[in-house]
Amino acid sequence: MSLQVENLEHNMAKLTITVSAEEVEKALQAAYLKQRSKISLPGFRKGKVPRQMIEKMYGPEVFYDEAANHMISEAYGKAYDECELEIASQPTIDVVQLEKGKDFIFTAEVATKPEVTLGDYKGLEVPKSETEVTDEEVEAELKKEQEKNSRTISVEDRAAQLNDIVTIDFEGSVDGVPFDGGQATEYPLTLGSNTFIPGFEEQLVGAKVGDDVDVKVTFPEEYQAKELAGKEAIFKCAVKKIEAKELPELDDDFAKDVSEFDTLAEYKEHVKTNLEDKKADEAKRAKEDAAVDKAIENAQMDIPEAMLMTQCRQMLDDFSRRMQSQGLSMDQYFQFTGMTADKMMEDMKPQAIKRIETRLVLEAIAKAENIEITDEKVDEELAKMAESYNMEVEKLKEFMGENEKKQMKEDLAVQEAVTFLVENAVEK
Repeated sequence: MSLQVENLEHNMAKLTITVSAEEVEKALQAAYLKQRSKISLPGFRKGKVPRQMIEKMYGPEVFYDEAANHMISEAYGKAYDECELEIASQPTIDVVQLEKGKDFIFTAEVATKPEVTLGDYKGLEVPKSETEVTDEEVEAELKKEQEKNSRTISVEDRAAQLNDIVTIDFEGSVDGVPFDGGQATEYPLTLGSNTFIPGFEEQLVGAKVGDDVDVKVTFPEEYQAKELAGKEAIFKCAVKKIEAKELPELDDDFAKDVSEFDTLAEYKEHVKTNLEDKKADEAKRAKEDAAVDKAIENAQMDIPEAMLMTQCRQMLDDFSRRMQSQGLSMDQYFQFTGMTADKMMEDMKPQAIKRIETRLVLEAIAKAENIEITDEKVDEELAKMAESYNMEVEKLKEFMGENEKKQMKEDLAVQEAVTFLVENAVEK
């Protein structure tokens, strides 16, 4: 195999790869051996037809596709290792020459990792930390916990109020004609939840069990069912049941029920500490995001389209794996949402660009500041990973080759670059 490298504009490169005629013949023979069991000719048993007879009958090109795929896969892999380029995309392959008895020539056009020209990245302005927790915020958290531990009780002696759960049968109609999806029985609706069309829930306030209520509403102009958008409708509602939430008292017994603390005062202090930690984490992330965003804004780089599309495909693959883990195929997802792979990739472009820019700039900062990750630092990270996976660190190391170790060092260097940015930033 021989290789020629041509650098193109916008961080693209063309690899011209030549495979010898001898290797072409080996690939064609391998393709014949793989496919002969599927080929039959009169006078020969299936799988026993000589290659020369097949090529005479169907032409010498009959095995070209199989042979080319094998040679491209093998030769491109070798070229990737030899070319010393930092390739940042999948290759676009173009076959230049494929003939029996001649060298096989093909090109692979690839994106290469862009050079980054850093601007200012020290002394960047970041938002000032605000981690103080107010009494109102603590009370709001206690209120949430109250809601989580509430119970519902049937209401017989009063009319429905906001926040009550009203169970209704209903049927909707437009101009006296019922419409699809406008009927339900035993439907539990929390008044004030804004679950239904605007104005619907408010008209059930004041109703009692056994009442029949005509709810008059107008569908929004942007309503998803176009045939109903902007139209007036009447829902005949029968109130079957009213339930109210009963909240537990905020006292020491409540604290014992929902936590490991014996008193409400201790539990409040615990809630306050958690809120402070949460605010500190949010402030840290806000500083990091602001510093990285400004470092990117001050830097210059030329991201090739092929690199961007490769990132989008990776993101789409990640999304597909998440869907599959939830028992949903991408075909089903596309059917349910009306989305397509091309549309998703187009929508992913801004996020993909941000990911690429972030990585490139942080790598450039790590290089500029001579941030290097020692083997000891890698061992510390592996120990944390082993603990989180509940496995022995030596067992985890068995899965780590040199490439994985190199990737981990690069990832840790990027994290250190973020820390460097924040430590050298100015709070405003």
